[in-house]
Amino acid sequence: MNKYIRASVCGVISLCKFGILKLEKGKNFNCKLVNLVSPLTEITVDRGACLYIGNKFRMRSSAKIRVRKNAVISIGENFSMSNNCVITAWEKIDIGNNVQFGPGVLVYDQDHDLRVPGGLAAEKYKTKPICIGNGVWIGANTIILRGTVIGDNTVIGAGSIIKGDIPPNSVVIQKRDTKITDL
Repeated sequence: MNKYIRASVCGVISLCKFGILKLEKGKNFNCKLVNLVSPLTEITVDRGACLYIGNKFRMRSSAKIRVRKNAVISIGENFSMSNNCVITAWEKIDIGNNVQFGPGVLVYDQDHDLRVPGGLAAEKYKTKPICIGNGVWIGANTIILRGTVIGDNTVIGAGSIIKGDIPPNSVVIQKRDTKITDL
C-alpha cells in the first residue's frame, strides 16, 4: 500500500511543479503534467532555456535538473533518475528513451575554464553537448562529462567517469586498484 500512497503524492507534486513551469516557460517547457516526481527535487529552467520531457518520467528524492540560460535538455520517454542525481546543461544534453540512472549520477556538459582571467570566480565555462542513446543504464555514482556520446543499449558500471564516445551495445567497467601502504 505504501507505494500507492507515494505514487499518488508524487503525481500531485509533478502536477504542481510541471504546471507552474508550463505557465512560466510556455513553449520552452514541454511535458505531461502528471509523472512521478518526488517532493524533494529541484527543476530549474533559466531564461531562454528549454526543457523537454517525454512520458513516464520518474525523479526520486534530492535529484536536480538545471537548465542554464539558453541551454536545452531533452529527455525521452520512460526515463528514471534515482536519488541524488544531477543533470546540468549550459549548452545541450539529449537523453534517449528507456534510460535509467542509478543513485548519485552526475551529468555536466561544462567544465570551468581555468585559463580565463579570474579563474573560477569569472564563472566562465567550456561546454560541449552530451548525447545519451536509447536503452542506456548508468550505474550509481557515475560522472558523465562534456562532449560524451553514449550509444544505444549501453551499460555504464557504477563509479565510472565517462568522457568521449562509447559505442552502442557496450558494457563499461572502470577497475581501480586499491593500494594500501604503511605510514
